[in-house]
Amino acid sequence: MDKVNEFIILKHNILQCKNCENIFGFKPNPIVHGNLNSKIVQISQAPSYNVHITQRPFNDASGRKLKYKWYKINDEIFYNEDNFYITALSHCFPGKTLKGGDKLPPLSCARMWLQKEISLINNSIYIIIGRKAADFFFPKENYVNLIFQNNRLNEKTAIVIPHPSPLNIKWFKEHPEFERDRLPYIRNKILETLQL
Repeated sequence: MDKVNEFIILKHNILQCKNCENIFGFKPNPIVHGNLNSKIVQISQAPSYNVHITQRPFNDASGRKLKYKWYKINDEIFYNEDNFYITALSHCFPGKTLKGGDKLPPLSCARMWLQKEISLINNSIYIIIGRKAADFFFPKENYVNLIFQNNRLNEKTAIVIPHPSPLNIKWFKEHPEFERDRLPYIRNKILETLQL
């Protein structure tokens, strides 16, 4: 089977997947966005509840900070499938904990789908968002060190960034050098990759 058809079938199967319905207690709504030749593969932990409802990735407070403040791009650029392939460890919103936060994503999803996705896509760089996603790909590495250095995944540059969630305020207060020193490099790398 050629790579194009393999990718089409894979994406179809991800979007039809309901493997975690018994775990979640509600109907899963897989979210994946992009094409075989997306320039940037962006991998996070899992879609939020708002993304689960709207079926539009990063259509929430985290997404607004990521797109408009950090990347400094608009929705037209971000949602252009030639630009970004947007996926996650868990392709579905995993539900809420009793304390109100999102549950951890089932890693069975990443093992079943994500590894295959990233082996097929002809991207230039990876953006890996948040500690859970970073730990999946770099399990023995220090999270903060990963953020402040360029990493390699599938022989390509892999940039790790903290999650832009409003719940992550403590991390940003403890590491002001991220937005001051590291973020301008990351933004320039993204714009360069997108040829903007």
